Order: sequence, then structure tokens, then C-alpha cells
Amino acid sequence: MGEFDDGEYAGINEVTSPRENNARKVSVLPLLFLIFYEVSGGPFGVEDTVRAAGPLLALLGFLVFPFIWSVPEALITAEMGTMFPENGGYVVWVSSALGPYWGFQLGWMKWLSGVIDNALYPVLFLDYLKSAIPALGGGLPRVLAVLALTVVLTYMNYRGLTIVGWVAVSLGILSILPFVVMGLISIPKLRPSRWLVVDVQSVDWNLYLNTLFWNLNYWDSISTLAGEVHNPKKTLPKALFYAVILVVLSYFFPLLIGTGAVPLERDLWTDGYFSDIAKILGGVWLRVWIQGAAATSNMGMFVAEMSSDSFQLLGMAERGLLPEFFSKRSRYGTPLFGILFSASGVILLSWLSFQEIVAAENFLYCFGMILEFIAFVLLRIKSPHAPRPFKIPGGTVGAILLCIPPTILICVVLALSSFKVMVVSLAAVAIGLVMQPCLKLIENKRWLKFSVSSDLPDDITTHEPLLR
Repeated sequence: MGEFDDGEYAGINEVTSPRENNARKVSVLPLLFLIFYEVSGGPFGVEDTVRAAGPLLALLGFLVFPFIWSVPEALITAEMGTMFPENGGYVVWVSSALGPYWGFQLGWMKWLSGVIDNALYPVLFLDYLKSAIPALGGGLPRVLAVLALTVVLTYMNYRGLTIVGWVAVSLGILSILPFVVMGLISIPKLRPSRWLVVDVQSVDWNLYLNTLFWNLNYWDSISTLAGEVHNPKKTLPKALFYAVILVVLSYFFPLLIGTGAVPLERDLWTDGYFSDIAKILGGVWLRVWIQGAAATSNMGMFVAEMSSDSFQLLGMAERGLLPEFFSKRSRYGTPLFGILFSASGVILLSWLSFQEIVAAENFLYCFGMILEFIAFVLLRIKSPHAPRPFKIPGGTVGAILLCIPPTILICVVLALSSFKVMVVSLAAVAIGLVMQPCLKLIENKRWLKFSVSSDLPDDITTHEPLLR
């Protein structure tokens, strides 16, 4: 997957940080499943690829798309995450390469994108349960269910990242297991000819690409809590490698089962259709199991995403990009105000529909990834000899070539966005452009306290304090 050397992030292992006394570090297995839930959580939500493009393109999409997007993003995260193994992740990379202003812009876009993404999981959770409990389909019961779910899962994040990590492991096994059983049951009913169905003229390319993109991105999110990882220079690349394999398999084989064992009716392939397939193949008991797996999957994705979003805010505060109160930790070592702000954003955005959420977050995410690619290449040019415990082979030319396919894909996704999504997303970007100077004014007027944590090392590319 890449090259390892023995370089260390300057000073990171020499400092005894208070966080080491407050919280245990995350090891490979919990980190693997945290990445799994940051990116995937299982096949729930991939149904729209079949509705948009048919079985063949859906299956090919989840085989080809990872090489265009997922693998490059995971490799860049492995290199940059081990180069800067601290909370804040990609914000620190971009700040080091482009300066604190653009680091803040990336942080704003990625945090907002993550909160929008997290607002989706209560929606998916209730979509899978509403067939069994019709009252959850709308109205006050749905609103109360969203609030209750958000509060319970937010409290889980508050209790500690190691708890979240091992909960992710348990939920991951529970989410994957029913599809293994469904696969075994489906073997006598598989018809390989069904996998080859394609009608290019009827493809909804916007829905198809947005669904693929949403299901296969966010590999960089794990970098925002790299400061909580045990021996990140080895643990992070290893966990990313295994996570890529797990994610691709968790999408491809359920699609193979669903499209091969059941006659095709494209209009039925919407959120929650895997539970209907389970009933056709195995009966009500398997349907209930799949619905339960969907519920646990959405719980896992919620807690993983909130961990990333909240530790990102903590990391930005530790670097002086946000007011100091964002760096305050609970007695469990978790980012107290980061969790509260992220949970509030989820509640405010949970009224959006599935398609609106996916399109809006993809648009913002694309802007953020462009900044990350620029920072990755610039740091290769500006600081070729800086310690990189994990390094992608190929030098600067290889780094540029690695970024070309995903950049082209980003341009396609942005071009296919609806006018409404484009306007709303650009307005969100504009808010960030104004917000950073406003925060600097607040800092200069001393209305709120900003500070850089003394536990953090200097910028390894300059050997000077980063952002100050």
C-alpha cells in the first residue's frame, strides 16, 4: 500500500499529554471499524445505484470507483495522517501547506459536510423501521424518534472514544452477519444473467454518481482523531488498508445477491429495499434481522461520524483556529463542546430528505477534498525531506498523478449538481469565508480566548509553531 520509514512526528512521542491520562488510545481493530462506519456501515443506502443505472453499472461502480476515489484518498490519508498524527487531521495538513485561513475554510466545509452526513442516519434508521412501525413514517412520532436517537448516541460519544470504537466493532459484526446468511440462502436462486442488465439511455447519472460518491468517501475523516490512536504511524495505515477491503466487499456482495436472486424492478430499489429482498428470499425472520442490522449500522455510522466531527473542532481549538472552550474535554477525555455543537447541527438538519442530504454534503465535501489534494502535493514540493512514517511511492510526479482521477471525478460530481444544491452549498462556503475574519476580530478584541495548546509539537515542515 505504501512505504514505511522510522521517522517520527517531531516531539509527538516525547510530550506527556493530559489526554493520555484521561483516555485510552484506540488500537487497530476498533480503528478499522471506526473507518468502516465513517465510510460505509454496510450496504444500506446503495440501493439507489440500481434504481439509477441498473444491476451491471451498479456492480461495476462498486468495483471500479474505489480505484478512482477510495484508494487514492485512503493512501493520502495514511501519508498525511502519519505525518501529522494529531487531532484536527486534514485541517492541520492544509494549514501547514496553505496557511491558517484555508485550514479554517477546510475545517468549516468538512465539519458542515460531516454534520449534514450525520443528519442522514436517523432518517435511514427510521426508513428501515417504518415498514414495521408505520407511525415512524412522519409527524410527531418521527420527530420524537429522531430526537431520542440523537440524544442516546450523543451520550455514547460523550462517554469515551474507546467505548465508541468497541461499540463499532460489535455493531459492525451485527450489521454484516445477516447478509452472509442471506447470501447462503440465495445461492439456489441466483441467475447470473440478471447481473448483466443495463440500459445506458435510462441512466440517472446524477443520482448514480452521487450515491457512489457518498458511499465511498470520507476516508480522511479518521485523521481528525489521529491524536487518540495508539502508535498512529503503524496503526493508521494498517487500519485503512483493511478498511478498504472490508468496505468494498460489504457493498459488492449484497448487491450481487439482491440483483442476482430477485427479478429486477428498478423502481423498487430505494432506501430499505434490502429488507424486502430478505423477506422474498428467507421470510419475515430474515427481513426483521436485516432491519435490525440497518438500525445498528446507522447507530455505528452516527457515533463514528460524531467522533470525527467533534475531535476536529477540538483539534482546531488546540491550534488556535477556534475559541479555547472548544478544546475543553469531559472527564472521559471526549471533546465536550465539539459533541454539543455537532449534535445540535444534526438536529437542525434532520428534516432534509435523503437525496438532498447526499447531494449537499457531496458538494461541500468536493470543495474540501480539492484543498486536501493541493496541500498534499504542495507539502511534497515544499518539504520533500520532512518525516513521513508512511509514504506513497512515486515522488512528486506520482503524488500529482494520484490526484488526477479523483479530481476529474470531483469536477463531474460538481457539474451534475442541481442548481438548488449548488446555491445552498456555495452560500455555506461563503459563510466560512466571512466567519474566519470575524473570529480573528473576536480574538483581537479579546471577546473570547484563543490559544495554541502547549502539548502540540512544532510544524515539522518548518520547525516553527504552526499557525502562530
